[in-house]
Amino acid sequence: MLRLLPCLAALLLLASAPVIAQQEETADPEPDAPIAAEAAPNEDARIARRIEALFSEIDALSGLSVSVEAGVVTLSGETTSAEAARRAETLAARVEGVATVESRIERDVSLTGRVDPALGDAAERVRAAVRALPLVGLALAVFIAIALAGWLIAARGGLWRRVTPNLFIAELVSGVVRVVALVLAVIAALTLLDATALLGALLGAAGVAGLAIGFAVKDTIENYVASVMLSVRQPFRPNDHVVIDGKEGRVIRLTSRATVLMTLEGNHLRIPNAAVFKAVILNYTRNAERRFDFKLGVDADDDAQAAVKLGIETLQAQDFVLADPEPAGFIEQAGDSTLDLRFLAWIDQGAADYLKSRSVALAAVKAALEDGGFTLPEPIYRLRFDNAPPAQGEPPPARPRKPASSTTGQADTRPDEAIARRVEAERAGEDAPDLLSETARSE
Repeated sequence: MLRLLPCLAALLLLASAPVIAQQEETADPEPDAPIAAEAAPNEDARIARRIEALFSEIDALSGLSVSVEAGVVTLSGETTSAEAARRAETLAARVEGVATVESRIERDVSLTGRVDPALGDAAERVRAAVRALPLVGLALAVFIAIALAGWLIAARGGLWRRVTPNLFIAELVSGVVRVVALVLAVIAALTLLDATALLGALLGAAGVAGLAIGFAVKDTIENYVASVMLSVRQPFRPNDHVVIDGKEGRVIRLTSRATVLMTLEGNHLRIPNAAVFKAVILNYTRNAERRFDFKLGVDADDDAQAAVKLGIETLQAQDFVLADPEPAGFIEQAGDSTLDLRFLAWIDQGAADYLKSRSVALAAVKAALEDGGFTLPEPIYRLRFDNAPPAQGEPPPARPRKPASSTTGQADTRPDEAIARRVEAERAGEDAPDLLSETARSE
């Protein structure tokens, strides 16, 4: 360890040699200005007094000595920094009548010369901080007052629930009020402290950070905005039977991120709200009345108009079919060997199930047409056996027809509430937030 001390001392001397070395630089503020051939009487003394007066007003330069001979200013003494020495040279060169400046200023590297100014600066800063305490206290009080006022306004949940469409929007407005109040409190406090530069830096940083975060979480923000719009528009209600972009099910709830459906198979289906907001939505529950249709074909030789009339009368006889709008039927097209008939009827979905009603109606019309003597064509296949060719002119054997049975008034067409009951159980069993409302206005 002792052997290292001479090496360390040598390194310190080498590092401080340029600092301790005397500066022999000269400053000539106006190299092109002409120098008078003869100096005015007492000119040197006037220049010296002027420079000394300037240096005496500056603490860092007050200890320098000034001598002037024939317009040449010689500066000597010690300063705490090279910047102070350059400042002395510049001030001396600016005095009228100075021909040139010769600097012999050295840097003060003594412990006292370095520590005392630092202690003085620290003490001055402490005194300035003490003097600023009342202003800091006022700025803090203004910050607390504005932030507290914003918190109190945002905390009035009843107010926002009355002026906003739903609880989700009320909470969103409350959060915005808190953030705005906090920003205003910071701006007011920094303005009182005259820290406008810091305020500008904070606002600029916040803007850049907000832009970067916006690009990073663009999909999340889009989804959140879609949640807000859906909660305001309310395009469907809980337990509505909907088809969203080809996905069918009953609505369980609308959350801040997704719309949750229960498919007709009893499975959970979550669709992001951004996709729901832009999707085509088909709502089967919004209108209680719903129309079903089906097709039947009769033989081309049968009276198609009579078949249509019989089919309509059969539909009118079904107790689940509405009289207004009344059932309808028409000939849709003529096929190769059939006439395709299309029948339509309306039901009340609150009293009858769509699929059950359509099934019962189709079976009833088919049975009525068969009982009325109309032939419902079916595919005919001809089989050829090479070892036993079919007899020429012999018609194929007729298939015995089963007796038709009417299903009028016998089938159960009540609505199937299995999925609806499961949806209600899901809604009642979970405390997850729901943005849908039974009473809110729906578009």
